[in-house]
Amino acid sequence: MLAQAQRSQDTAMLLQAHHTLWPTLCWLGELPLAREHLERGMVLYNRYQHHAQAFMFGGHDPGTCSLSFAARVLWALGYPDQAVTRLRESLTLSEEVAHPFSLVNALFIAAPVHQFRREVAALREHAEAQIAVCREQRFAQFLASGTILKGWAQVEQGQQEEGLELMRQALTSYLATGAELWRPYFLALVAETYGKVGQSEEGLRALSEALALVDTTGERYYEAELYRLKGELTLQKQSKVQGPKSAVSNPQPLTPSSHAVAEAEACFLKAIEVARKQSAKSWELRATRSLVCLRQQQARRDASHPARHEARNRLAEAHSMLSEVYHWFTEGFDTKDLHEAKALIEKLRN
Repeated sequence: MLAQAQRSQDTAMLLQAHHTLWPTLCWLGELPLAREHLERGMVLYNRYQHHAQAFMFGGHDPGTCSLSFAARVLWALGYPDQAVTRLRESLTLSEEVAHPFSLVNALFIAAPVHQFRREVAALREHAEAQIAVCREQRFAQFLASGTILKGWAQVEQGQQEEGLELMRQALTSYLATGAELWRPYFLALVAETYGKVGQSEEGLRALSEALALVDTTGERYYEAELYRLKGELTLQKQSKVQGPKSAVSNPQPLTPSSHAVAEAEACFLKAIEVARKQSAKSWELRATRSLVCLRQQQARRDASHPARHEARNRLAEAHSMLSEVYHWFTEGFDTKDLHEAKALIEKLRN
């Protein structure tokens, strides 16, 4: 498509060619290339000239789509503030073009940026707005996806059992539409929630399904986070600490088996490897922080053990890795991920 469009130099064809590439590359985890096509598409797009394409190709406005995907790509690449700016621009444009499917497309593609940033109230607001439009317009697939996000927000706001059940029902409804895209991401949200209610085995089963889908479909945008969550839930499963207090997002002092530690560390290292391959600094930061926390716990456990010197060296190595990726960032220092990483770096330094 792109080759043909380049030969014709027709701007409408060029825009749609880039429009096919930026989501494809995003889902494949080829984030820098996705960003290139997004930027080209945003330059080509003219609201008045290209608005009719929403009714001709793909059912949604390419301008709102480019801004929405830019939000997701920029967050993963390590630009959380620029991601929010693009998210807001996509929603503003979607309201201006007054095309309902473009609006829900923008809401759903970009709204998870708030979930990545752990901004629960903002995510729930966008999810409920998406649900309202979908009910009015009978958009079954986006109704289900918005409900999954709403359920995750409910869990974060303390409604754990209700939120988890809502997510499970909505995922069933989503799959009933025939959709497969986004499934690894949704399974990751469900797995994380299982961790919060102390059902680590259920969470690990969901992650196994998600990782199998990654290998089958090539949908790798969320791959690094899948491995990180697998590591966290592996530790939780083998821990003597039981119940919601051992939640993935708020790990407590653990005493897992040596096998579980080795498996979890392998997961964290795999997550870091995937994130680096994708230039996904935000995923790399999270995975590295998980690695540091694990090695910190091991260093404490081995404090009076003959292996304590090795444990301290391995912790120092992970601390250096976290410091390096943290200091790469130039924005987003008010986000929870960067705030927690900074606190951990300073704690270990002291």
